[in-house]
Amino acid sequence: MARYTGPDCKRCRREKMKLFLKGAKCESPKCPIEIRPYPPGEHGRGRTKDSEYLLQKREKQKCARIYGVLEKQFRGYYEEANRRTGKTGENLLRILESRLDNVVFRAGFAPSRDAARQLVRHGHFRVNGQKVDIPSYRVTENDIVDIRPSSVELDPFVIARGMVGERPVPAWLEVLPSTMRILVHSLPARQVIDTPVQEQLIVELYSK
Repeated sequence: MARYTGPDCKRCRREKMKLFLKGAKCESPKCPIEIRPYPPGEHGRGRTKDSEYLLQKREKQKCARIYGVLEKQFRGYYEEANRRTGKTGENLLRILESRLDNVVFRAGFAPSRDAARQLVRHGHFRVNGQKVDIPSYRVTENDIVDIRPSSVELDPFVIARGMVGERPVPAWLEVLPSTMRILVHSLPARQVIDTPVQEQLIVELYSK
């Protein structure tokens, strides 16, 4: 399975904003973007002409990097969103939000989407009682996500249990701390998705 293996902090610097790819490190003074708030590379501090295409491209890259999706898969999500009724950009964000690794992260069971992806890939979660180890698996309305009984006492989940509630959980999810269970009440509307992305720019890029 293809995945990005380079330094995450360079991706934040390239987008000139925190994408919160490293969990707690992003909140600390050691975050590289606090020290070097300019794009990486020899010409990182040089001026670039912000053309319309560049703005659209950067917005697409930012969105893909936040959710940890590579280009081929991201393009597939866009095409699916475009086939659905409604606004394509909102459909795209709804698809990305419904990924299992994102749900685990949003519920506070992992400090970052990368960490959530690893936990899912190692088979620690069940959806409606069935083991799922595919991070891109998409939940649907009324799904129940919980931790496999054999994994509940592993360190990552013991730590997560003590931190549940510290990070706001979106209204479309409900977390039951006593059982470490996630209830998916619905798929999110655009107004409750706090991802800092202008999805219309992505639609304009792919519509060319």
